[in-house]
Amino acid sequence: MLSCTALLAACSIRPSILPGYPDSNDSAPARRLDPNSIADATPRIEPQSRHGNPSSYVVLGQRYHTLPSSRGYVERGIASWYGTKFHGHSTSSGEPYNMYAMTAAHKTLPLPTYVQVTNLRNGRTAIVKVNDRGPFHDNRLIDLSYAAATKLGILGEGTGLVEVRAIDPGAPPRQAPPPTSPTRPVIQASQPSAPGLFIQVGAFSSRQNATQLSQRLTRSLGEKVRIQQIDNQGQPLFRVQIGPLANVEQVDKLSLDLPRLGIIETQVVID
Repeated sequence: MLSCTALLAACSIRPSILPGYPDSNDSAPARRLDPNSIADATPRIEPQSRHGNPSSYVVLGQRYHTLPSSRGYVERGIASWYGTKFHGHSTSSGEPYNMYAMTAAHKTLPLPTYVQVTNLRNGRTAIVKVNDRGPFHDNRLIDLSYAAATKLGILGEGTGLVEVRAIDPGAPPRQAPPPTSPTRPVIQASQPSAPGLFIQVGAFSSRQNATQLSQRLTRSLGEKVRIQQIDNQGQPLFRVQIGPLANVEQVDKLSLDLPRLGIIETQVVID
């Protein structure tokens, strides 16, 4: 990744570099890693990077606002990964990108931030250091290094459904639970249930408006559409969501179709 401003590297180079999108120059290296032997990044207290932390910045005409703190950050979305094309080039923080290190790129988290990433389809987890900006695509939440993608098991498909949870290195470590009594049966952890994948296309205070949009989308797209009612400061809010969708490729296809229906602002929802 090459610097495009003094504050933010790679903002003119990486926006289109996404698995599943045309770029024959990026790939996995010939040297493959054993996912079971990849160590997590070790969270430690670090000052914010002098580079890559402007209060806001613009990429491809869209403005992004850097969060003042990562404390309490939890979000679900689609992860992608990047590999050989950027190996050795500068990240937005100024550190060289090492595809064999446990790092990641995020649009708004302060640099650096340590996060735990969980693959919602297989339950695998990885701790990575966010030291770069990206991926600059509305439907992607985080861009993982080759090593992190390998550990999480998303390398082959190119994308994965993940939960990203910020880690506070200064917080006291969690105490281990007391050992299980030998007289009590050990309960095996269940496999994670398959997450539902949706595109949210609107949120209304009026159920009638939500229903009208839902019916229009069903006629135009031929996809299932649900209306999810939530409480918004004591008032009902009706969220219109397309899905459940089969895979990320379907999300990407619909995201290209929706603007012709006048729908520009969308959000990926995983539950």
